[in-house]
Amino acid sequence: QEQLVESGGGLVQAGGSLRLSCVVSKDIFSANSMAWYRQAPEKSRELVAAYTYGGVSGESIFIADSVKGRFTISRDPPKNTMYLQMNSLRPEDTAVYYCSMKWGSKTGWGQGTQVTVSS
Repeated sequence: QEQLVESGGGLVQAGGSLRLSCVVSKDIFSANSMAWYRQAPEKSRELVAAYTYGGVSGESIFIADSVKGRFTISRDPPKNTMYLQMNSLRPEDTAVYYCSMKWGSKTGWGQGTQVTVSS
């Protein structure tokens, strides 16, 4: 069973920055996709940023319009770690942030880390 552990969440003022980390117990080199999601209270889970691999295009990066220009996804495969750098945070970014990775038909999820942005 793969384990994904997020960290780096917290309370920050609007305009501030946080970097989330997702440490994975399995080799991320072999992942088909790596993603960050978030879920705000009483809202559905939203895809924030992702890497996908495969097909003729090779690697693709997705960044949601709501965070484009402010959030950056990155990864460090030797450390089996994925990051989400979040700058210029806004109160509407408040949510629980989850990392997720897919290996073939198997999908793993972290437990989530709370990000709260005060106005």
